[in-house]
Amino acid sequence: MTITILIIAITCVVSFLAFNSYVTMNRLILWPPAVKRDREYWRLVTYGLIHADGQHLLFNMITLYFFGQYMERIYVNEIGIVGYVLFYVGGLIASILPSYAKNENNPDYRSLGASGAVSAVLFAFILVNPWAMISFWFLPLPAILYAVLYVAYSIYMDRRGHGNVNHAAHLWGAAYGVAFTLVMEPARFSAFFNALGHPSFGRF
Repeated sequence: MTITILIIAITCVVSFLAFNSYVTMNRLILWPPAVKRDREYWRLVTYGLIHADGQHLLFNMITLYFFGQYMERIYVNEIGIVGYVLFYVGGLIASILPSYAKNENNPDYRSLGASGAVSAVLFAFILVNPWAMISFWFLPLPAILYAVLYVAYSIYMDRRGHGNVNHAAHLWGAAYGVAFTLVMEPARFSAFFNALGHPSFGRF
């Protein structure tokens, strides 16, 4: 069993438990006042183990399944199993901190879902394989084009400020994934731009 599969399994189990238990959901969700006032810092991680509904969970876990295992092989080879786990946990924290800071005194704010960490994994993959073909609603797109559309859409929706999706977490997670991967291996910066200049379409 890969670490990615283990993360998916744990996330699914905890999410299903939370679906059926308000106490579990309330204990794990990111609620800024509880972090600031009661020092329940675990919420900065555990919010990523629960989801709003089955569709939310399924989308995140399918994305993590396809791209996480590929990136896991790279990370484990370079920084080990613990390094990969810390990368994922770091994605949960880094992606939510800006939202937490913005809403630390807002008792009505809550956030949940692994989308930030999943975005980190996805964009790390895109950095390494910018011309890989990604299926978007059954439409194949080059990974780099998908990234541009994803970022543009997330910025637009974040500025609109409507709905229950934390688009800012998606953006910060994506930025974290790229930054972490470049710090781990700075040569990937030049390799990325070299790859952009030599399109090679195909699945990863």
